[in-house]
Amino acid sequence: MKAFLMNADRDFDLKAPLPWNSEALVQDLELDTLFDAMAEGDEFLRGVARVALLTGGGNDLDTIRYRQAALQDCLQNPQEVRQIYGSVVSTIKGRQSRGGLMWLGNYPAAILSRSVELLEAQVAGLRELRHLSEVNAGRFRSPAFTTLFEMLQRELTDDYLHTVEGHLKELKFRDGVLVSAAFGKGLKAKEYVLRNALAEHRNWLQRLFGPKQEAYTFNLHPRDEAGARALSELRDRGINIAANAVAQSAEHILGFLTMLRTELAFYVGCLNAHGRLQAKQEPTAMPDPSKAQDRLYRFEGLYDVCLALRTEKRVVGNDLDADGKLLVIVTGANTGGKSTFLRSVGLAQVMMQAGIFAPARSFAANICDAVVTHFKREEDTAMNSGKFDEELSRMDEIVDHLTPNSLVLFNESFAATNEREGSEIAGMIVDSLLGHGIKSLYVTHLYEFAHGLVGRDREHIVFLRAERREDGTRTFRIVAGEPLRTSFGEDLYGRFFPGEPLDDDQAAA
Repeated sequence: MKAFLMNADRDFDLKAPLPWNSEALVQDLELDTLFDAMAEGDEFLRGVARVALLTGGGNDLDTIRYRQAALQDCLQNPQEVRQIYGSVVSTIKGRQSRGGLMWLGNYPAAILSRSVELLEAQVAGLRELRHLSEVNAGRFRSPAFTTLFEMLQRELTDDYLHTVEGHLKELKFRDGVLVSAAFGKGLKAKEYVLRNALAEHRNWLQRLFGPKQEAYTFNLHPRDEAGARALSELRDRGINIAANAVAQSAEHILGFLTMLRTELAFYVGCLNAHGRLQAKQEPTAMPDPSKAQDRLYRFEGLYDVCLALRTEKRVVGNDLDADGKLLVIVTGANTGGKSTFLRSVGLAQVMMQAGIFAPARSFAANICDAVVTHFKREEDTAMNSGKFDEELSRMDEIVDHLTPNSLVLFNESFAATNEREGSEIAGMIVDSLLGHGIKSLYVTHLYEFAHGLVGRDREHIVFLRAERREDGTRTFRIVAGEPLRTSFGEDLYGRFFPGEPLDDDQAAA
């Protein structure tokens, strides 16, 4: 049995290797906030969310749409999904509370007894799971859930479960163990075979009046320890194959339940994050992904989901229609929301790639092989390298891993050096990205760099600016606009030194 809730043709790999830039992506996009919201204190949910989001670059268009359809079902039936998830978790934890099989060593009788006990609990859990699939089948429309429910009802019929329960009852051997063997060399027994006890298959009339089965018996003295040991060894040899088979069956069912729990955990995590955003009345939308070869940027009301999850106030959203654009340059006033806007784009892309809703009223973009970030870092306290050297080193690593369908996000890159040198390096990098058709967004205060792109390649470059009103108020909206020479440093001066006028040199700066 397979779950197939996250992929149509394979299990979700919770141990899949993470991308080379996972740590940087988590740090720059502040993904820990989103992981925590999806987990709600459950470390297992957090682990699934982390892997699903960070490995989303490997998902193709069909996989993303497959998960989106399943998530739509979950958003329409949240309580039912949580109930199914709770049932699976309860069955697994019931097994864990009984302990594993490793401590039993190589004693077939003990392994068999424990395995039968575990299987009985698991069969009860499967029966409940089948019941939940029957009750809820009509509420779900996605291929993922309809396939799962059909499989559970097809494989776990009443006749099948009744037969399994009957076998488990027999395997308790309340009437003793019937074993046959053949003689080998030196009259040593071989070819042990576990048999069904005849008495178990005949009623009392058949046993009383039917033909008698020829058999020989002997009794052991209560103090005959060697004889008891020998008899126990004969019994263990007879039930060894059955013990191994039952133990493997228990492990097989556990494997299915564990995978089902893992894949349901992804959707439960989505429900947790969605519920938090709903409580704040923040909009969400199912993204419209397109093939990797397209170059799409189109969204309405896009906001930084991690900022929204951390703060009590609602977050300002932004609109953009930049289909066909390869480079987005974002300039404008300090503390105007530029970095927040950049993170919002990266987060929405990562969420879409994983098959999750977007934090926006609408969001459409092409899928990417990878989302790559080059954000400014704090000074190296160990003084192993200068800040500018560290930026160049990270850029060199990024270049080694770039693919034609990557999305690169720059946040104040190469601002650690002077304006002329930083602008020259930034210009060479974006020229190369444009030449290779790679999408990128660049938040910058480097006026020479940004202004130098004005009028060039209008088909592929768009300019945005953090909005600032005449009185210096920041609206935290990002609007269309070419770069201005000033970043309005006097606004910051006024915040820190209210009432003190700037002198001529300060104002010029």
